Amino acid sequence: MSNKTAHSAQDKKVIKKMFNHSWFLFSSFNMVKMQGYGYEYSMLPAIDEFYKNDPEGKRAAIERHSSFFNCTYETAPFIMGLNAAMEKENSLNPDFDPSSINAIKAALMGPLSGIGDSIFWGTVRLIAAGIGIPLGMKGNILGPILFLIVYHLPSIFTRYKLLEIGYNSGEKFISKAFKSGLFELITNCATIVGLIMVGAMTASSVTIKTALKWKMAGTTLKLQDILNSIMPGLLPLILTLTILVLLRKKVKVIYLLFGVIILGILGALVGIF
Repeated sequence: MSNKTAHSAQDKKVIKKMFNHSWFLFSSFNMVKMQGYGYEYSMLPAIDEFYKNDPEGKRAAIERHSSFFNCTYETAPFIMGLNAAMEKENSLNPDFDPSSINAIKAALMGPLSGIGDSIFWGTVRLIAAGIGIPLGMKGNILGPILFLIVYHLPSIFTRYKLLEIGYNSGEKFISKAFKSGLFELITNCATIVGLIMVGAMTASSVTIKTALKWKMAGTTLKLQDILNSIMPGLLPLILTLTILVLLRKKVKVIYLLFGVIILGILGALVGIF
């Protein structure tokens, strides 16, 4: 690892720039990569600093952080800080596995979103609204002002501190993990957790059922019941894997979106769905 003391000024500069960029996490939000491009923009100060003499490494890092990302606004900076520390190590250590960077990111998105949503969307926002709405209903300008202050001051403080903690703890943790051989195990576990999260999202978000049925010997056989007895969620799995194969064949996302829409309409018209 690099010398922490020698690079403390550099690290603070990177953290500050990343925090400023993190305001734009939701910029270029879309339903394919969600916060992916905003996350890449937030990571850009670290990428520029650590790969300033490595154009190929910089290109790979930009591509790496343009992938799918979705996390609560307030807790996402912890992942940014951790990823920045990993990018720093990757730029210095030729034995570092860069695939672990996205693996850690995928593993932390879900848990940190659960924590962040509960605290900020489920608690802080309600407290801020409880203070601001009564004043606003009376026409008092302090209503919206207090709402913004009560919500955003904790939000801003949390985002900066989590970014700082993620970066600093990431450096120390990565150094210890490499020396002990623990990092490979963590990478594998993070990859598994990330795949589980993707599988859970697919099972809960992709809904497709068939309405096909036949009458045989006085009994109505429903194809969906037969498929469920073989494997629940089989049709969503087939659709998801088909989309994955087409994406790997470089089929444009817009074509896939319209294809799914057309398939759903035609299938409903002929009674398949």
